[in-house]
Amino acid sequence: MGLLDDFLTEVTVRCPNTEVYLIGGNHDGPRRLEFAGRILEKHRLHLAGSAPDREHPDIVCHRLADEFGEVNIYLLPFLRASHVRELFPEQDILTCQDAYKALIEREKIDPEKRNVLVAHQFFTYGANGPVRCESESFSAGGLDAADVRTIFGGEEALFDYVALGHLHAPQSVGRKYIRYSGSPLKYSVSESGQRKSMTVVELGEKGNVALREIPFLPLRDVRLLEGTLARLTDPATVKNGNAEDYVSVILTDEEELYDPRSALEQCYPNLLEWRVENSRTRHAVEDMVLPDMNLSPIELFEEFYRMMQGCGLSEEEEAYLRDVFDAVEEKEN
Repeated sequence: MGLLDDFLTEVTVRCPNTEVYLIGGNHDGPRRLEFAGRILEKHRLHLAGSAPDREHPDIVCHRLADEFGEVNIYLLPFLRASHVRELFPEQDILTCQDAYKALIEREKIDPEKRNVLVAHQFFTYGANGPVRCESESFSAGGLDAADVRTIFGGEEALFDYVALGHLHAPQSVGRKYIRYSGSPLKYSVSESGQRKSMTVVELGEKGNVALREIPFLPLRDVRLLEGTLARLTDPATVKNGNAEDYVSVILTDEEELYDPRSALEQCYPNLLEWRVENSRTRHAVEDMVLPDMNLSPIELFEEFYRMMQGCGLSEEEEAYLRDVFDAVEEKEN
């Protein structure tokens, strides 16, 4: 919260005429984020922490205008099917896909106008899933996933740009204008190969959208190094990068090593982790029977249930199970 406060203060001081729009994610406290929201509105800070509910059933929309006309900015925080189900008692809202479809269809968005959606969710495009890292839970792609085709609006796109949060890798999903900006920093070693950036979107007249990226250059990078201990601790190798970076090391030595951590830390003081991968460790891994790591918690439970009962879950049982997982994850967050 302190970092967010510092950032917003700097924005309002340096750019006093800039409108700022924020939505809640799956790790945020919705009501906490919305505290003093009406006061902040007067200072051009627009907050939407909670998904539509019985008290506030509509998607939050703010309207701007420029020389090309009106721009509608829709704010849709992280949601689960259980959040939205009570708004549509006549429909079977079992998944986030169902929830998004119902909310957006009800909104009756005018495709002739320029529309921007800001959302926080795990989106796929048909069978093609986005790039995700090890720090992002598998439930993100199971319980809370939605297909971006839900927000296309048929033949004619409803939104000129869709600004997405939730995944750390900067990427577009399905269409160039549906984009995750990604996290500003690398939060796990699996992100070491990513190029972090800020996405700049320029809206011209209807149908004219230009995108560009401004790369972030952090004080310390996150790097993955692989090789023998002798090579990685060689001064020439160390000088090849910033020794102060956060480093994960894979040692490929076949012989036993004595206290490799100390040797590595002398060269890389911000060593995150190290492990050995050689012919012996590879054989050990090959002999192990590993579960399918691509399965979500729901899918793992369904597999277990089918193995024990000889049949799959009914729609009612699956909906109940989703609610249970939602409640557990909300409590953890």
